[in-house]
Amino acid sequence: MTPPLNDLLWFQTLAQVLNFTRAAAKLGVSQSTLSHRIKGLEAAMGLRLFNRTTRAVALTEAGERLYHALAPRMEEIEAEITSLMALGERPAGRVRLTLSDHALNLLWPRLQAFLAAHPEIALECNLDNGFRDIVAEGFDAGIRLGESLEADMVAVRVSADWRLVTVAAPAYLARRGVPGHPQELIGHDCINHRQATSGGLYGWEFTKAEKNLRVRVEGRLTFNSTFPMLRAAEAGLGLAYLPEDLVAGALSAGSLVPVLDDWCPHFPGYHLYFPSRRRNLPAFRTLVEALRWRE
Repeated sequence: MTPPLNDLLWFQTLAQVLNFTRAAAKLGVSQSTLSHRIKGLEAAMGLRLFNRTTRAVALTEAGERLYHALAPRMEEIEAEITSLMALGERPAGRVRLTLSDHALNLLWPRLQAFLAAHPEIALECNLDNGFRDIVAEGFDAGIRLGESLEADMVAVRVSADWRLVTVAAPAYLARRGVPGHPQELIGHDCINHRQATSGGLYGWEFTKAEKNLRVRVEGRLTFNSTFPMLRAAEAGLGLAYLPEDLVAGALSAGSLVPVLDDWCPHFPGYHLYFPSRRRNLPAFRTLVEALRWRE
């Protein structure tokens, strides 16, 4: 007897992420419920589909064969359902995004207007400065810098180019002095940023007269989010390297001042990226048009 389609969908979700906790969260069920259903599927088929240890989950040979048989067929079904939903006149449903805290801050005015204009659309934002496999992890789209997009994704520009700037509180500079060259940052207390994907510390990038420098700074504070870096810099705890739009208010108020301004480069703007089959879903298509950058 062929297993129920729903059980196969649950199997596919677990096979994609190989983690019961994450798969259960994507499906909206408890971990124990998912485990019970997978055991039931294995019993019905008379096959072990996953090897489980206390630390890891892996597909067996039978599980690999089933997953590769299901994946293209499930994509065809999803694409057809997406096309059918596109026939609806009113956009509705949930859209899941992964993006950085800075991208959210930059795009929030447009997202707020979008939500007000479309009350039947729900938006879920997963704040993460690292890179995600949006297909495997169940996101509709991601927002990242234009220089770091996957080649097989559709990309839509959603922001202008922007600049990272070096800033510090006046009290800090009065106490420690003003660096005149990026290399002088090595002798300063700098607020570091831990990168989510690599786990390493971000090297501050500088450009002047076609000369490029990357400085590995040191300091007592390290964060994985930009907003606490801003607060720490305002408190006089060190120099920070932050998006210019994020510190604009502090610069105007005088709580922060720019340093090495002529060395601070521009970066490619943010892009919304997504698999091509998402473009016909009404709620998603509406969001794309709301975020599309228009100079």
